Amino acid sequence: MNNLNIQSELMHSIESKTNEISFGSLRYYCFCAAGGALSCGLTHTLLTPLDLIKCRMQVDSRTYPSILKGLEYSLRQEGARVLVRGWSPTILGYSVQGLCKFGFYEKFKTLYSDCFDREQSYRYRTAIYLAASASAEFLADIALAPFEACKVRIQTVPTSSARLRKVFPEIWSQERYRGFYKGLVPLWLRQIPYTMMKFSCFELTVEMLYNHLMPKPKEKCNKSEQLIITFIAGYISGIFCCIVSHPADTIVSKLNQNLSNQSWRKTLSEIGFFALWKGIIPRILMIGTLTASQWFIYDAFKIYTHLPRPSPPKIQTISDRMDDNRLD
Repeated sequence: MNNLNIQSELMHSIESKTNEISFGSLRYYCFCAAGGALSCGLTHTLLTPLDLIKCRMQVDSRTYPSILKGLEYSLRQEGARVLVRGWSPTILGYSVQGLCKFGFYEKFKTLYSDCFDREQSYRYRTAIYLAASASAEFLADIALAPFEACKVRIQTVPTSSARLRKVFPEIWSQERYRGFYKGLVPLWLRQIPYTMMKFSCFELTVEMLYNHLMPKPKEKCNKSEQLIITFIAGYISGIFCCIVSHPADTIVSKLNQNLSNQSWRKTLSEIGFFALWKGIIPRILMIGTLTASQWFIYDAFKIYTHLPRPSPPKIQTISDRMDDNRLD
């Protein structure tokens, strides 16, 4: 009996090592991408009702002066079904975007860190986070843009169909590729600063919370404590994300509502500075909750799939260098 137990434990350990995902491997990045798709697609879809009102406030502030009045008017005019209007391009678009964003971020972060030695990578870690997130978002938005164009058209044009399979060919027949990508530059202007803030602020906030709030290092915290830190850091980063990206978000909504070929520069000159900040309160509520939930789901996914989750970086001390020299 003892031999059987020993044998089963041995087989279990061999199997776990075989299934272990090593940090920096192709499989690791694929799992990170899958976690990003899950976290972004799910959270954006759940917030579709709030996103609908936010977009309508941006393009028609007279009819939709506030969240509650906008919600009341929408329900009175279109019924409860309006709350899920635009869900299909949302879940598809943001799943693809999340896949690219998180997968490429992890890859670029490793790639850029490897350009420096250990001490330099710590010193320049903020720049590495910013560069990696900007690179990842640049690629992710190319995938997102067609779905974002369909989503905004569905949510802000009353005569538009609520079905993606009808809106997609409609935009194609009217404007071809331009219809899907005329908002790409404003989308970059919205999403790249947003993502740079999202990842860099999150990474640095996690580092600060473990250094100053938690009485013990990450390795000694249980999974629940780690996920609480993840959620808090995610919400803080989400607030800053909203502030830096909101003006461009307003322009994207205006452009995709407009059926003409008007440029984003002309749109900016027409609406003025103060109108750029319409809808920022619901967006802060949306983005704060969204970002915190995304990081929570992403980190929980990594825990569930047993992905490597390195501790926050720390500067190499003299004793660390001596230990490294001994190992050499």
